[in-house]
Amino acid sequence: MAIRILVLGEIVGKPGIFAAKSAIPKLKEEYNLQGIIANADGATHGYGLGRNHSIYLRKMGIDVLTGGDQIYFKKDLHPQLEQAPYILRPANFPPGNPGRGWRVYSMGGVRVGVISLLGLSGFSRVHLSNPYSFLPEITKRLTDADLTILDFHSCTTAEKAAMNILADGQVSAVVGSGIRTLTADAELLPKGTAVISDTGRTGSLMSVAGFKPEVEIQQFLTAIPERSQEWWLGLEAQGVVLEFDDNFKATAITPIRFPVATPENEQHTDGD
Repeated sequence: MAIRILVLGEIVGKPGIFAAKSAIPKLKEEYNLQGIIANADGATHGYGLGRNHSIYLRKMGIDVLTGGDQIYFKKDLHPQLEQAPYILRPANFPPGNPGRGWRVYSMGGVRVGVISLLGLSGFSRVHLSNPYSFLPEITKRLTDADLTILDFHSCTTAEKAAMNILADGQVSAVVGSGIRTLTADAELLPKGTAVISDTGRTGSLMSVAGFKPEVEIQQFLTAIPERSQEWWLGLEAQGVVLEFDDNFKATAITPIRFPVATPENEQHTDGD
């Protein structure tokens, strides 16, 4: 029997949470999923993950929530990172930081190791230890996992390509996040690892990275910071379905796009 795990693209704001809630039951049924992983680095107003949203997403049926450079933006999550094993922060943060960067989870009776790592490029506020040297050390500690999935949160496709090649044969799949744009390069590498540069975003597609376009464009035009606004038009759940055989070898990686209707009360508002 095939083992199928859904990895949702980064959930962005309340529109993304709504899209995930609408899509997950139907995707579970359509693909006969054994587990769900989702990047939630922008789930709370597009910046970070709050405690209440982490609990709500977990209740939707998401097995693992991964983070990125914004994982510590919401202070109420810091104690939750210690208490909630279903949340992962990048493993290459300093070792004394709250939370964990990898763990083995049971998904449909399969032991799935999940790793979160942050890249080196494009993050102005966060500069972490080298993820490339971290990966082999982490995989040595996941010997009890049947298969292992790495969420590599990075801003450049070049860096992601380097990680994919390094990780080929070390992990079962590398799913990129951080760009919030679903890429068209899903493939199985020569040593059997399934990869994609970015799993996209779950939220508004008629937006700039999930935010109201006019506000984001104005910031580019003027270089004057403004408060980004969540945007509700063109909702979609994006991601990939990873498929493994009975020997836990990756056999397919299928990008998915699941359109979700915008609620009527948000169709003619600024999404505030």
